[in-house]
Amino acid sequence: MERTRARHAAWFRLCAYASGLACAWPSQAAEVRVSVRGDAAALSDAVVSLHPELPMTLPPATAEIDQVDATFVPAVLPVTAGTRVSFPNSDDTLHQVYSFSPTKRFELPLYSGRTAAPVTFETPGVVSIGCNIHDWMLAHIVVLDTPYFARTDARGQARIEAPAGRYRLEVWHARGQPQPASQMLDIADAAPIERTIDMVLAPPPPPRAGNERLRALQEKFRSLGRGG
Repeated sequence: MERTRARHAAWFRLCAYASGLACAWPSQAAEVRVSVRGDAAALSDAVVSLHPELPMTLPPATAEIDQVDATFVPAVLPVTAGTRVSFPNSDDTLHQVYSFSPTKRFELPLYSGRTAAPVTFETPGVVSIGCNIHDWMLAHIVVLDTPYFARTDARGQARIEAPAGRYRLEVWHARGQPQPASQMLDIADAAPIERTIDMVLAPPPPPRAGNERLRALQEKFRSLGRGG
């Protein structure tokens, strides 16, 4: 009996010592491995996310989409709500980044280099961005209400670590359906979990007309600016 009381006393002292932590055994994180396929092939640039049952407080974060050779890099950027995204311009020509998406409407002034102020994305949803000068430029920012997410690689693979609990697994892709593919997922221990998601894809969009002509004009303007 005395030994049992001593163990209980030691446990209570440990809980009191761990200031700011809950008096409970820690839960281990499990690795969730998701394979995403579309049209019977591995699907890259899909955003895989795990959404817990209870809302989470998300810390402030920053991210970046560069502009290189008149292309957004990366073309798909998943972020948490409240993230400040910068749009540096690594090209030697001007760009004007904008979005008319309901989730976040904005328009940056014409700029080059790192002069444009970052944009804060407060609301979960998908934001499509483009450039007013180069109409072939397109990227997507996927704003999430969870810190558990990843973007699939060239093999269609994504890996996410998350603690035990019940989650809604969602997969979004630019060519997918308006609503993300989803299923429920339970994490009970640290054992890896594997899932395969087959997505229904829309046909790829045709190349935007006039791309080569616009590129040629931009190159001509650059050469004139250099005195060529």
